[in-house]
Amino acid sequence: MKIRDKILIQKYFLNIFNGIFLVLGLMLLQFGLWLLYDRNNLFSVLFSSGENQLVGYISYMLLGTGSIITFTSAMGFLGSVKEIKCLLMTYMSFQVLVFGTQFAISVLTFVKKEEVHNQWNNRIDEVISEYGNKSLTEKEPVWNILNAVQHSMECCGRYNVTQWDKNKNKGNSTEIPCSCTKSSLKKWFCNVPRNSTYSMGCEEYLDTWFENTVLILTAINVGLLIIQVFVITLTAQLFRNIKNNNVWPNDS
Repeated sequence: MKIRDKILIQKYFLNIFNGIFLVLGLMLLQFGLWLLYDRNNLFSVLFSSGENQLVGYISYMLLGTGSIITFTSAMGFLGSVKEIKCLLMTYMSFQVLVFGTQFAISVLTFVKKEEVHNQWNNRIDEVISEYGNKSLTEKEPVWNILNAVQHSMECCGRYNVTQWDKNKNKGNSTEIPCSCTKSSLKKWFCNVPRNSTYSMGCEEYLDTWFENTVLILTAINVGLLIIQVFVITLTAQLFRNIKNNNVWPNDS
C-alpha cells in the first residue's frame, strides 16, 4: 500500500477516535463542574464541610483533565487534517500526560472509595444533627436536599427514624422532620405519632446513588484509557508516515 493511502486511512480513524475522546473528555469536564458548583445534588453534603477535601481534589483533577482533553482534541484534529508534524508530536505528548493522569484518577477512585464513602456517611449524620438549627440558616439548601430524599424515597434518617432522636433542634422529643411523613407542610419539624412515619432508613438509596456515581466516573475513565491507547498508536504511525512521505514523496 502506498504511503499516501496509509496516511489517509490513519487520518480517518484517528479523527474518529479523537472525536470519541473529545466526547468522553467533555463528559469528564461536565462531571467535574457538577461536583464543584452544583449545590443541589447530594455531593453538596460533602462540600459543605471544610474538612472533607478529597472529593474537591478529585473534582479539580476532573476539570483539569477535561480541559486538557478538549484542547488537545482540537490540536489533534488540526494536526491530522493539515498534516503538521509539530502539532501531532505535541498532541501525542499531551495524550501520554493525560493517560497518566487518568490512570491516577482511576487508582485514586478505587483506593479512596471507602474513605470517601465513610466521609459521605459521617457528613450526612452531621447534617441530620444540624438540621433545623435557626442559627445555621446558610445550611438550609442542604436540609432541603435531605428533605427531598426522605420525601421522595419514603425513608427517614440514614439508618432509621430513631436517628432523629439525636437532633437537638426540635421543639420537643416527639417531633420529627415533616419529610419523614406524608405531610405537605413547609416547615422543618412536625409533631406526629411515631407509627405514622417512614420506618425505613435512606442508607440503601444513598449507597446505591453513591455507587452509581462512582461507577459512571470509573466507566468514563476506563473508556478514555482504552481510546487513548488507540489514539497514541495511530498518532505515532501517522507521524511516521507523514515524515516518510516528505522524505520519499515519489512513493506516494
